[in-house]
Amino acid sequence: MRFRVLGPVRMVPAAPSAAKPRAVLATLLVQSNNVVSTHTLIDELWNTEPPRTATTTLQVYVSQLRKALLDGTADGQQPLITRPPGYLLRVAPDDLDLLVFEALREQGRAAYGRQEYDEASRTLERALALWTGPALSGIPHGPTLETSAIRLDELRAEVLEQRIAADLRLGRHQELVGELMALAHDHPLRETVHCHLMVALYRSGRQSDALQVYHQARRALVSELGVEPGPVMSRLLERILACDPALSWRGGTGSGRPAARPVRDEPVVWLPAPVGDFTGRAAQLALGRRFLHGEGPVPGRVLAVSGPAGSGKTTLAARLAHETADRFPDGRVLLLLRDAGGRALTAEAAVATLLRRLRGEPEPGADGPPAEPAEPGELLHERTRGRKMLVVLDDAVSEAQVRPLLAALPDSTVVLTSRHALGALEGVQHLVLDVFDADEARDLLLRCGGPAMREDPAAVAETARLCGNLPLALRVAAAGLVARPHWTAADLARRLADERTRLGALALGDLDVRGSLLTAYRDVGVPERQAFRLLGLAPLPDFALWSAAALLDCEPAEAERYAEELVRAQLLEARPRTGRLTPVRYGFHPLLRALSLELLGQGSAAATGRLCRAFLALARHADARLAPGRDRLVEPVAPPAGIHPEELVGAAPLQWFQEESAGLLEAVRQAHATGQWGLCCALASAAAGYYEAGALWDDWESSHQLALDAARQAADTRAEAVVLCSLGDLAWQRRQPTAAVDRYRLAWHVFTREGDRASAARCVSGEADVMLGQGRVARAERGYVRALTAGRAAGDERGAANALRGLALVALREGRATEALSRLAEYEAAAGRAGDRRWQEYAVRLTRTVTEARAAARETELGTAPLEVRPGVWLLPAHLTGG
Repeated sequence: MRFRVLGPVRMVPAAPSAAKPRAVLATLLVQSNNVVSTHTLIDELWNTEPPRTATTTLQVYVSQLRKALLDGTADGQQPLITRPPGYLLRVAPDDLDLLVFEALREQGRAAYGRQEYDEASRTLERALALWTGPALSGIPHGPTLETSAIRLDELRAEVLEQRIAADLRLGRHQELVGELMALAHDHPLRETVHCHLMVALYRSGRQSDALQVYHQARRALVSELGVEPGPVMSRLLERILACDPALSWRGGTGSGRPAARPVRDEPVVWLPAPVGDFTGRAAQLALGRRFLHGEGPVPGRVLAVSGPAGSGKTTLAARLAHETADRFPDGRVLLLLRDAGGRALTAEAAVATLLRRLRGEPEPGADGPPAEPAEPGELLHERTRGRKMLVVLDDAVSEAQVRPLLAALPDSTVVLTSRHALGALEGVQHLVLDVFDADEARDLLLRCGGPAMREDPAAVAETARLCGNLPLALRVAAAGLVARPHWTAADLARRLADERTRLGALALGDLDVRGSLLTAYRDVGVPERQAFRLLGLAPLPDFALWSAAALLDCEPAEAERYAEELVRAQLLEARPRTGRLTPVRYGFHPLLRALSLELLGQGSAAATGRLCRAFLALARHADARLAPGRDRLVEPVAPPAGIHPEELVGAAPLQWFQEESAGLLEAVRQAHATGQWGLCCALASAAAGYYEAGALWDDWESSHQLALDAARQAADTRAEAVVLCSLGDLAWQRRQPTAAVDRYRLAWHVFTREGDRASAARCVSGEADVMLGQGRVARAERGYVRALTAGRAAGDERGAANALRGLALVALREGRATEALSRLAEYEAAAGRAGDRRWQEYAVRLTRTVTEARAAARETELGTAPLEVRPGVWLLPAHLTGG
């Protein structure tokens, strides 16, 4: 062998002694039999700063090389020739160690693929023997040589790892331990080396040392790179902890090829350990038992268990498999249809993995998978034919993924779990899991949460509510409490209360609610993921389709398509409602909503604005139907495309308000939180009439305090005055006269300063109502007269009607029935001009009551009877109303 680059660069008989000519030689050798351009050689020698004489100097180096090469050539042929745009060095396959190495590497890989492990080991060892040190050492490196050295060192590591894998296949685990320990020390971040060492130690009876290797490698990865071990290494750890029999050495034939494994008579059992504190699911377990015993309502061999992420589908399926061992004497095997990263296995990979488990062969990543001489589906069919086996196919993604498996298992009973019902599969019995009911949730927390949980029933109920009764979340919460004995159950509930950090609190070791939910999220397409994130902004506890359309900025039909796709993926819930304006509403499980908001992050103001404008358009329409002519804050708004208030509200404005009350208040909060001050004020103002009519004092207070702050943040004095006036009405409804007067007067000052005489007059009427309610009749009358004068001067028919109503009540209070009837007639006429039918009807009813009372000749009693007065609700004494 004339040239060597797998170590110090050498040539026979001798290379030039100077460093740069040797660098030229090395560059030509690593690209032997290929043209290397002059520019590449110049860059290699001088990088980005070549001298002016670089080309001439390079020619001198090439001349020196040609002389040395020709001296060592037997046939007198010059191997280094000029070929534009540079030079080419002709090298025979046996003259360069790199070419020999690559040929042996390919031969060894091919032998390994044929399962001829003895030959593979010998061939790969010959390849490794060519190395005498770090590749291309002893010379300065430019960009080409540096890249080549890295590539060659990586190839050497790959060949070494495959030779070790072949030796493990041959049962040489004990001899490999020392070599692997040295390699692991030299390469602390190379996971494949650590995996091989773990297998060798485990097979040598040193399980604890194998576990120690994992933890040392993990510490190195975390401290150096900030990452956890990959899925292959993590899976190997699980198998070592479970004493997986497939990891043990089973011996082989003298040729080095693994002995053929006959079909085994003993049962194949590959199931997770049974859950000792299994809770609930009595009805579902009973149905599953009946099916597996051939007593199900639908005859068949496939039971499909579906339900949202974290609902306990795998736990239920494994429980059934453990309980029915006598029904399946040939084996029970569980196969997860996803890889360690949560990605769906292909049908082919799933078939191959199941076949390995039935054969008891190692998993990929331990010491390499065997090549299959025949089609895996046929082999799986042959392996299970005529045998009574139960196969659990866990976490299926689609019908297409499981159909090849079902076809390859015609004689086996199958329990199939998935997040959504695989309805296109034929002959399947479906069993749907939901979250726990309240009793099951409480029982799981009490059983798994230790003494701290049993001491605080209120915290148990609150924890279950915050976890949404999701079994996985409940189990993690309980385990977290046990792991932290210094916590109380109330501490746990308090940490779960914040929606922004709730998912972070529901993680413990390898139990992670967020990770389980994210798998379902990643299963849907990109548009559906965006819809999932944006719909987290929708009102609680549920929302109508028009809310989804506003958030997603699309037509309702398209929003429905997104919503139904998310429902199918178990990321959203459809909630039918009978007797409602919107027969189907949608809502989130609380943990899924927390995930949605967590993924949404910043940048939600635009979607929030669309939702709030839709609410405002509909609320204004409903408010106008309830009280035509009512004066509210005006924020210019047009309903989003496809949202038609007359269709959604229709002739039932009060019902619309009742259905959307919680969402309307949430819209006020969101508008305030995103700094959309005008929308916040207008929304609160549009809802005030409904809050007053429904006596929803707390909602009225909450919305208007936010609106008051929004008006002040925006320096909108008129909005501030309108909100203050409404808060004055609220205080009077709550029998808080001092607060009511203060708010009316503050609003009056602002309106007066702004020149809004009509609104100022309404504040005077409000204060007069307070005076009348306190029995200060004369002061109330003066206030109503002032308000009537100002209202008429401003052309405000509604304000004038309000003052006339008050004067009529004063006259009734003072026993002046004739004057009261006159004022009521004026009030009815003014209400008609203002377009308020409700006030007109009230005037008619009160007029009729007074007239009937006079006809009964009870005018004296009328003059002295007390009258209770509240804004919007004016009550005559019981003897006048017949009550």
